[in-house]
Amino acid sequence: FAQMPRSIRQMADLLGVPARGEALAAYAETMLADLDALLAEVPQAARPRVYLARGPEGVETAGRGSINAEIIERVGARNVVETEGDGLATVSPEQVQAWAPDVIVTIDRDFAAKVAQMPEWQGIPAVANGRVHLAPAVPFGFIDAPPSVNRLAGLIWLSHKLYPQAATGDLHAKIAEFYALFYGRRPDDAALAALLGD
Repeated sequence: FAQMPRSIRQMADLLGVPARGEALAAYAETMLADLDALLAEVPQAARPRVYLARGPEGVETAGRGSINAEIIERVGARNVVETEGDGLATVSPEQVQAWAPDVIVTIDRDFAAKVAQMPEWQGIPAVANGRVHLAPAVPFGFIDAPPSVNRLAGLIWLSHKLYPQAATGDLHAKIAEFYALFYGRRPDDAALAALLGD
């Protein structure tokens, strides 16, 4: 995330569209600054413990420092996953039970649909409190898969999911602005509802 604005400018220079690159990079800088301002108002104790669930069983995840889970840390949350490496890892539901995350973010639609009925996931605070969130993934993932500029939209989306009282502005309008700027198409209300799972 720290290098994203610079990377955008470099790519735009290579492609011969520096003005376009500047517009996108400036957006990224402003969005990251806005996020930092939001986080300055959220005490550490109010920041949720988050588990990233990948795959239909939810047992593939990413440890702290992984590019796959970088967005969790950048949005100020605490990644509960303790692994030896900084990449993807497979854990057990029993381990997730021990970590007791407040929120589960998943990139797998099947897992999101069935986790509330999976016996091995019962009792986890995130599941018990209905705080399992399926990340949008069109045209690319908001979390990773791949770790692209869509993670900027992911930060907007995740900040609204994790800090609903502190996040300002309308989520739909912000996501529409992102798509209009980066992809040249502003989604209509129906497309936004489908994308964001409303």
